[in-house]
Amino acid sequence: MHRRFYAARLAALVVLLLCSKTVFSRPDMTPLGPNIADKGSAFYHFAVNTFDSTDGKRHYKVWTAIPKKNPPAAGYPVLYLLDGNAVMDKLSEPLLQKLSERDPPVLVAVGYQTDLPFDLTARAYDYTPAAEGEPQNLRGRQGGGSALFRQLLETTIAPQAEKGVAVNPQKRALWGHSYGGLLVLESYLSSTFFSAYYSAVPSLERNNFTLLKAMGRLPKASFSHKSLWFLEGDGDRKANDENATSGVLSAIQHRVSRLRADDLPVTYLLYPGLTHGAMFDASMKAAILHMSGEALPASH
Repeated sequence: MHRRFYAARLAALVVLLLCSKTVFSRPDMTPLGPNIADKGSAFYHFAVNTFDSTDGKRHYKVWTAIPKKNPPAAGYPVLYLLDGNAVMDKLSEPLLQKLSERDPPVLVAVGYQTDLPFDLTARAYDYTPAAEGEPQNLRGRQGGGSALFRQLLETTIAPQAEKGVAVNPQKRALWGHSYGGLLVLESYLSSTFFSAYYSAVPSLERNNFTLLKAMGRLPKASFSHKSLWFLEGDGDRKANDENATSGVLSAIQHRVSRLRADDLPVTYLLYPGLTHGAMFDASMKAAILHMSGEALPASH
């Protein structure tokens, strides 16, 4: 009798934990309506381009938002944003107006040819690094294609997005969230195409933790001209345990402290109480505003 009671309680607890994890990790996949590019803006005009992956399996839609305000002499700063469909859904006229009052950047939202906010299969492949040279399996989705996607981004997508636009190549930045945050970190380690990197709640679990380990000691001559920001939230853990600590966050903080001690421009920013999902909007807007000259919020 008691054995059946405790077995039932244990089963209920397992279901509760699985449901809680699902709530935190599952994005809203409601189909999107018209975005700011469709509606029009008084402060930016938009160009749209489409691309295909080299193997023909992934199909991209890229929005380039160009300020109507005249560029500075050196050209506009430019920010590339991953998960471009969701980015465009959250890009608003008040935000564009706020940018136009400062030094507005060109915004390049790199998305997929879908009416959903995320192409879960495509982003899993495009944004995650190969594990030991082999593709990762991420919840039934193939990963490990970030090197190929980054090559497409830098050699094909970016030249077309920037064509005819007065862009300052010394102020080119990349933002990504979750798996996108992983691509930002890998680009920071492997690329010289961007000068600023905004990695929001990167999914540093399993094999992906090797990216953080790779940042153990970085040659100052190669990295002093790059800026990296880790933007993190602790709301998922605080919802369950107010005193919870994260091994990943502690590892990031430790790594950032080491790199800063080496005089490298690496910064850790914590957004208290914000969940993994909420960090998409918060970090995206923070990066966009920072590119216009506004200071990033300090950690609390």
